[in-house]
Amino acid sequence: MTAPRMMALRAFLASDFIYRFRRDKVALVSFLVLLAFVLAGLLAPVLAPFDPYDPASIDIMNSEIPPVWTDGATDPQFLLGTDAQGRDMLSTILYGTRISLTIGIFAVMLQMVLGISIGLLSGYVGGRVDAFFMRLADIQLSLSTLMVAIVALAVFQAAFGTELYSDLAIFMLIMVIGIAEWPQYARTIRASVLAEKHKEYVDAARVIGLGPGRIMVRHVLPNTLSPLLVISTVQVANAIISEAALSFLGLGMPVTKPSLGSLINSGFEFIFSGSWWITLIPSVVLVVLILTINLLGDWLRDVLNPKLYKG
Repeated sequence: MTAPRMMALRAFLASDFIYRFRRDKVALVSFLVLLAFVLAGLLAPVLAPFDPYDPASIDIMNSEIPPVWTDGATDPQFLLGTDAQGRDMLSTILYGTRISLTIGIFAVMLQMVLGISIGLLSGYVGGRVDAFFMRLADIQLSLSTLMVAIVALAVFQAAFGTELYSDLAIFMLIMVIGIAEWPQYARTIRASVLAEKHKEYVDAARVIGLGPGRIMVRHVLPNTLSPLLVISTVQVANAIISEAALSFLGLGMPVTKPSLGSLINSGFEFIFSGSWWITLIPSVVLVVLILTINLLGDWLRDVLNPKLYKG
């Protein structure tokens, strides 16, 4: 690592942001739990005792084995038990967490690209362009994400078949959730651009002959990005919830490639027959994941706004 980068790293570690982070136990615990989820998802092929995607490693005779801490015919090799198909619950949860986080993160990246582009153009150009995009955002916000996703995914399945949808499910979910939530970013960026475009540095850039595109991207955009970290944290949690809801309704990930939502759905019919762990354990994992992301987002919102911070 070069000397300037070392100096920048040391300055960051000594910053007020890191100081407040270390002092806030809720933020610290939330970050560590979220980091554990991310590492578990990334290392799922290494950590998982079995491969839930490999039919050769699944034995239907192992179906509905309870977790090892319960009374009954447990099996030590299945720490969290098995589902109705005989898959190891620990392995499916690790892979399911990986898929849920992947969909959440990439859907938010798509939201950011669309929202920042539209918000920047709308706020800087103004006029009819601004009116068109903001009315489009109003229409989009009047429709719930789930309603748009249900219609779009149901139409895709009806038009192209369930088999093709199963192969493209993760890409379809990213596209639908990403496109449905772009107004959150667009409105935030637009408001910041409206405040920035009349400042002196923008006028100076125009005077020296810079074009509108370069002014927007090189000068205005960097000064409007501070709220996006908080929005992105919340939106990742919302995207994961949307994916889980769609999977629970049967419009998300297929059973052969389980996410946390599809795992909850696959065990829901067994919850009152004694096999409660098939639904309950993925549900607890999903709740803890969403809770840690939201707690971290709340802390970021407070610490990045001096008027709200009480640490």
